[in-house]
Amino acid sequence: MNEKKVKKNHLPVRLNILFFLVFVLFSALILRLGVVQIVQGEDFEEQLERTINISSPVEAPRGLMYDRFGNLLVDNELLFTVTYTNRRTSQDEMIETAKKLNEYITVENDNPGDRDLREYWSILNPDEYLEKLSVEEAASEGLSDSDAHQRRIDSITDSELESFTREEMEIFALWREFNAGYNNLPHKVKQGITYEEAAQIMENMEELPGVDIIRDSERKYVYGDSLTGVFGRVGSIPRDDLDYFLSNGYERNEEVGISYLEAQYESVLRGRKGELENFMNQDGDFLRNPEERLGSRGNDLILSFDMELQQEVEEILEEAMNDARSDILLDTPEAYVVMMEPDTGDILAMAGYNEHMSPLPIINSAYEMGSTIKGATVLAGYDSGVMPPGTTIIDRTVQLPDTPDISSHRPLGRINDLQALEQSSNIYMIEVAMRKIGYIPGVSGRNWGNYFAGYDFLRDYFAQFGLGVQTGIDLPSETSGLNGGRAEPGRLLYLSFGQFDTYTPMQLSQYISTIANGGYRVAPRLVQEIREPGSSKEELGRLSQQMAPKVLNKIDVDESYIRRVQEGFYRVNNGSNGTATRFFADASYSSAGKTGTAQVFVDGERANNQTYVGYAPYDNPEVTVTVVVPGVDRERSGVANGIARASLDAYFELQEERNGPQEREVSEDNDEE
Repeated sequence: MNEKKVKKNHLPVRLNILFFLVFVLFSALILRLGVVQIVQGEDFEEQLERTINISSPVEAPRGLMYDRFGNLLVDNELLFTVTYTNRRTSQDEMIETAKKLNEYITVENDNPGDRDLREYWSILNPDEYLEKLSVEEAASEGLSDSDAHQRRIDSITDSELESFTREEMEIFALWREFNAGYNNLPHKVKQGITYEEAAQIMENMEELPGVDIIRDSERKYVYGDSLTGVFGRVGSIPRDDLDYFLSNGYERNEEVGISYLEAQYESVLRGRKGELENFMNQDGDFLRNPEERLGSRGNDLILSFDMELQQEVEEILEEAMNDARSDILLDTPEAYVVMMEPDTGDILAMAGYNEHMSPLPIINSAYEMGSTIKGATVLAGYDSGVMPPGTTIIDRTVQLPDTPDISSHRPLGRINDLQALEQSSNIYMIEVAMRKIGYIPGVSGRNWGNYFAGYDFLRDYFAQFGLGVQTGIDLPSETSGLNGGRAEPGRLLYLSFGQFDTYTPMQLSQYISTIANGGYRVAPRLVQEIREPGSSKEELGRLSQQMAPKVLNKIDVDESYIRRVQEGFYRVNNGSNGTATRFFADASYSSAGKTGTAQVFVDGERANNQTYVGYAPYDNPEVTVTVVVPGVDRERSGVANGIARASLDAYFELQEERNGPQEREVSEDNDEE
């Protein structure tokens, strides 16, 4: 009993000691807080005010682009870049830094700019600058500082500007780049410097205030000039779009996609930028090491292109145009090919032969396409009831008041709708237009009735196939072609066989795809998938978004009508009188198509726009082909047909054996149109 009591008596003593220690610790903490807040508070606040925290964005590489088979098309090439950060630096200090930096790198100076040169001269020659208008003279005239400066700048003579030495002009180019950036943000002065140049600059960084070396990247095109215009370009934010990008979290000095796929998918391709946080005092001295938060590459695009087929088509196009060059009346020969999957709208290849070898006119240039559009006219006749399937006419020259005589390429005699497509009758097409407005040759005379309604009827019908309206392709800058208006009534007849309004090769491609797939107008597309960055460039990342085919409308006609037009197109390539039979009769695959010839003038000379649309296999279409060759001498035939045949051959040969696309260098004179 006594032992238990003794143990209980020790417990309160220990608690008292513990409470005392806690009291002492809290007292010391309160005392320390008092010293920090009351005695040293002002010193800490002053030090905080002297600390400058500047966050510099660290650019992340843009997403990559691959073709449908995973071949890398657009890559990022890592390089060293010189940057300059203007921290409201004086112009004299900038010029001194530019002079030292010029010992290691040189910046191109193709367009110096008169105003910039005058400003540069005034800094290098301060005494002569002031002599042009003294401070006293400016004050006596009541001029403000800015007005006096402008007067002096304007007084600098051309001979004074021409006095710069070569070295001074090199320094000027750097100085101008220094001033081009925004305050407190790194501005890229020169990209792609060598490792040796970067090492020299880094060794002498203390003498180059504001200058830095960063790891940067630029776009690399693995297959040379192929499709570079379609891929688009990356550059500084356009001034007109600055507010938009700033409101979406961009910095003023960031680079963005400024054309075509790069612009269309900017939000996808843009890298998740990192950040370099610098801690400096007001004198610009670093207080501690920068803190870096890493970014990540943008998402990748899986494109619809088959790059191996694309290269084959480009070679076919170039060879054919070199062979026909003497028969092309245009100063700069042109030709275009589009190959598309009719069910999905996937563009497999789009090639252009022109000054820049660019495929962009496929979406932004329009031409009279001639007889290729006759399938839509025949369907309009079926659907409206004015020319039901099986209707026959006599194809002969038609004479009309106040309108040139209209005829087919030769008198075809009595023909039905299938024969009209097979042999390309113009007269059958104008019958559709005339019957729709109730005009009877030789009876109605000059009384055309409401021919305005005829224009509207045909154009509305053509639009269901994509002719005369935007196709919905996932690229900016698409044109709708030229609507010729509702001119004199005779022009309505020319509209019916493709020699009035103009269309783009892409619109023509959508038109033939609509016929091939049974009446569904599908938007052409270049992007199939969006994927997250893979662990390496050779490995595709996780699927982020799968693009579904986009059906814009379905032709609201009896399905048998479309099958009948398809039969007519089959006869074009295979019939005894087919206009393309000699090109396709011996093909290893079955095909259907429609030839076209639009009569045009080139520099006052009569010429033809040769066109062709088709698809194969006939029973189960996998691919459509569209060819447009403007301005061909009327004595030369078959250029477009030959290109189409060779392109389809290439497609089916690649289904049997593939060797992969061949890497190429980008030509120095390549220029996006």
